Amino acid sequence: MSCRTEDPALSSAPESSLLNTHLAADPGATKSLSTQNFHAAVLSLDPQVAVFDCDGTLWSGDAGSTFMRWTIDSGLLSREAIDWLDARYRSYQRGEVSEVAICGEMVQVYQGLREDEMRSAAARFFSSQIEQNIFPEMLALVRELQQRKCEIWAVSSTNDWVIEAGLRGFGIHSDRILCARVAIEDGFVTDRILDVPTDDGKVLALARAGITAPDAVFGNSIHDAAMLAIARRAFPVNPSTGLVERAALMHWPIYFPANSPSR
Repeated sequence: MSCRTEDPALSSAPESSLLNTHLAADPGATKSLSTQNFHAAVLSLDPQVAVFDCDGTLWSGDAGSTFMRWTIDSGLLSREAIDWLDARYRSYQRGEVSEVAICGEMVQVYQGLREDEMRSAAARFFSSQIEQNIFPEMLALVRELQQRKCEIWAVSSTNDWVIEAGLRGFGIHSDRILCARVAIEDGFVTDRILDVPTDDGKVLALARAGITAPDAVFGNSIHDAAMLAIARRAFPVNPSTGLVERAALMHWPIYFPANSPSR
């Protein structure tokens, strides 16, 4: 299950072959940077504010949907909750449920569980399932930017429990992390949505935090395109087919980490 689905008609073809086909069709449309040139391009901006998407950008894969499957397998979710979400996701696949709705419902489904239980589960999950997928080149870039006193923000449509657990290793504090989240009352998860940053919602979430013109923005999905467009310079990282096409239109160079599934 994923909040990051783009064109279902493309899902049966290998992502790398789709990207190669696009680049071969118009080799001048977009430029793929080497790691050295990518880092140099970012650092040459001397950015004061940089914004990163998380899933697919800082690490490979979709931590949000993987976490949900993991909580199902571990018995954290009830059978009733699983059946409800499965029905909603099928509706999402048919185009009857929006991107923002399904991302929110993937957080609301934990209603009634203790927040400390969710944070503990998220930490175990990230350590065992996602941490090994972190792109070393992106971790090195974040740390270099931090050493240069750049203000780092992270924006994700995945729940805050998982993203905050994952970003501890990046040294990004929770007050600069904007994620899908619900209200917590008396220590328990509720179904009251506070935010679901995806598409234009990422731009709005940043604006509420006072970030309207970041120097550099990094994202991998078409759902990051609006956020990339507000940057002084946009950096599609490990981009999906939809984002490669947008990058060609916008003349954004793209970057694939060495162990990117799309490389």
